[in-house]
Amino acid sequence: MSDLYDTDVVLWSEQQADLLRRRALGMLVNDRDLDWTNIAEEIESVGSEQRHAVESLIVQAMIHMLKVAAWPQSPEVPHWEAETLVFRDSARRRFVPSMRQRLDIPGLYRQALRGLPRTIDGQAPLPVPAVCPVTLDELLAED
Repeated sequence: MSDLYDTDVVLWSEQQADLLRRRALGMLVNDRDLDWTNIAEEIESVGSEQRHAVESLIVQAMIHMLKVAAWPQSPEVPHWEAETLVFRDSARRRFVPSMRQRLDIPGLYRQALRGLPRTIDGQAPLPVPAVCPVTLDELLAED
């Protein structure tokens, strides 16, 4: 079964889902046909992918927040503020409470700092906080 997982994960997932559904209905299935190791890995990866999506949205929101702080006179400020809201709203919709302890907000902020451009329209940025000035709750709050 692992060979199919490595060569055609779509077919593997369809077959495994069918076996699991049949087993859940009380039907007899050959347990050797269930690829428990990869099933467990795939279930775990669903959560990881959701967390990574939220982390990415938070980083994007932070980058736009930093742009507003670093270039407050830029004509792009309204656009950056709107983008910040969109990324925060998307993160809030995808966030689930079990992610809270796994989200490294200071680390995500450092990543956002690295994503900040060195200049915009030839202008260097104003100083921005070296330490994250917002909490997860503030990032996910509705405005």
